[in-house]
Amino acid sequence: MIHLTPADYTRQPWKNGRGVTVELWRLEEGGQLLARLSRASVVEDGPFSLFPGIERSLTVLSGPGFRLIGAGLDFRCERLVPVAFPGDIALTATETNGQQSDDYNVMTAGHLPKPDVRLARSESLPGGGLLALYALGPVMVNGQGVAVGDLVLTERPVTLTGDWPVLATRFFGLPES
Repeated sequence: MIHLTPADYTRQPWKNGRGVTVELWRLEEGGQLLARLSRASVVEDGPFSLFPGIERSLTVLSGPGFRLIGAGLDFRCERLVPVAFPGDIALTATETNGQQSDDYNVMTAGHLPKPDVRLARSESLPGGGLLALYALGPVMVNGQGVAVGDLVLTERPVTLTGDWPVLATRFFGLPES
């Protein structure tokens, strides 16, 4: 089990230059992105960065949310509801109404199976694939304390306990560590 804290994360500008991403974890192979977890804030209406060949999922963590629209797609991004979309379609955030929404982002290479992203609370999660747990408040993961904003990576079964949920992302098809 790998336990990362905000001290381990890196900040970088968005690809489109309109904001900043906090990268929580990244996996590459041969210089190509396989998987990435990050946090960002949407503070105004505007275009999302394009990521050809990448599948994306976004979950609003705080704030009122917003709409993502473009090329026949129209998603309402609401608090704690994961929304999956292709990274190679031009999408625009709308209906931000000048209010900030903080979100959790999952990116995977298009040739990999799409990850499962969901909210989990005080439950047992089986092993299989790589499981990433992003804590939305203090929780226990297999008896180990995890603070808000921490990320736990494991391939083993997990027992979650506590009053707060985690965003659980299960990746499949990644190289074994």
